[in-house]
Amino acid sequence: MLFTTSFLAQLFPETKGVVADGIPIKEVTTDSRKSSNKSLFIPIKGESFDGHEFIKDAFNNGIVATLWNKDKKLPSFLPTDFPVFFVEDTLQALQQLAHEYRNKIDPIVIGVTGSNGKTTTKDLIGSVLQSTYRTHRTKGNFNNHIGLPLTILSMPIDTEVLVLEMGMSHFGEIELLSKIAKPDFAVITNIGESHIEFLGSRAGIAIAKAEIVAGLSNDGLLFIDGDEPLLDSFHKKNNVITIGFLNDNSRVIREYNMTASYTTFQLNDSDFRLNMLGKHNVKNASFAIEIAKQLDLPQEKINKSLLNIELTGMRFEILKGKNDVTIINDAYNASPTSMKASIEIVKQMSAYNRKVLVLGDMFEMGEHSKRLHRNVAQVITDEISHVLTFGEDSEEISSEVARLNPSVRVQHYHTKEDIIRNLQSYLNEETIILFKASRGMKFEALLEQLV
Repeated sequence: MLFTTSFLAQLFPETKGVVADGIPIKEVTTDSRKSSNKSLFIPIKGESFDGHEFIKDAFNNGIVATLWNKDKKLPSFLPTDFPVFFVEDTLQALQQLAHEYRNKIDPIVIGVTGSNGKTTTKDLIGSVLQSTYRTHRTKGNFNNHIGLPLTILSMPIDTEVLVLEMGMSHFGEIELLSKIAKPDFAVITNIGESHIEFLGSRAGIAIAKAEIVAGLSNDGLLFIDGDEPLLDSFHKKNNVITIGFLNDNSRVIREYNMTASYTTFQLNDSDFRLNMLGKHNVKNASFAIEIAKQLDLPQEKINKSLLNIELTGMRFEILKGKNDVTIINDAYNASPTSMKASIEIVKQMSAYNRKVLVLGDMFEMGEHSKRLHRNVAQVITDEISHVLTFGEDSEEISSEVARLNPSVRVQHYHTKEDIIRNLQSYLNEETIILFKASRGMKFEALLEQLV
């Protein structure tokens, strides 16, 4: 049980039906199609839908109570004793309920934002801390103004640590999420180009990410990418820990080395080994290490956890495909920064004679899109043998590679069927293929035919 209808009545006193009896609520849902386990249904109104219209489906699926916008007519089929809580706006009520439930459970809250790496960092922090604490974290991409409250409301009542990913595309969104969650620790993984279409510049993105301090507790700590000049204004603040490869950081990463299956590094002269590849993931792991130290985890337990990380799918997921070809599924999302980082890892994987990149469009780049796609070509050097692109702006990548480095074979495709047909000749144990694109390109349709 999360709470009861009596708890809801304290927050939303305008009610109908039987609420004083303290009916148990085991979960909160906004999905009327979902089979209910003593659920509270919160109908959300969007641009093209209104959850209030699906109350009958939700009722038939077993909900035991609902929030309801005051300006909506209540359906007559609902029993007179069915608990209804009237509110001005169901979305704001969802957010208010999440905030109050967070206060009721009172876990240690860790908020993670950044242009790239926030999901991986969230997973790293969660995996390390769950070795010692009862830990709950964001699942999938539930990181926005609806997803974050639902994540909070899905945590068990015995949760000790709550790790929340905070995403955004416009100014003010991270501030809202931070005020709902009230983090004790906050992380800004980096400043890239994601959502530059809406925020105007990387400087604008930095301002938006910095909103995570809006709800930070008075004695809370902020961890930032100390190598990012756009975050320099935070360096002299007392509650900030800077992490990076530059020597002026408060936590310095050294001795970074990558093998075929893991990465070793030093953080402030302590040795660590991570079952992930890439320099950028070393920095992501360092955020997890420093937060774990703040929560008194011994280094031995941290090291053991870093070798057993549980990651959200489609993030640099190494798979075996047909004819023993090695495939990297990194197609959950993409920005110029993350695409370059993934390519750099592939370049260092010396066990393969042929390294193939299958790259698609990166979204929300706005007027900067073509230039930012072209910039990816700067890291595609002789270590890469083939580049295949698919999409509208990704053609800028292949064209620029052909101009800068003619030794790399490039081809742009207009259908996924043509890509699959071309890849057949590459499917062998000597080849590694990276798939990288924004989620909307649906590259999983390609992978399904190769694995």
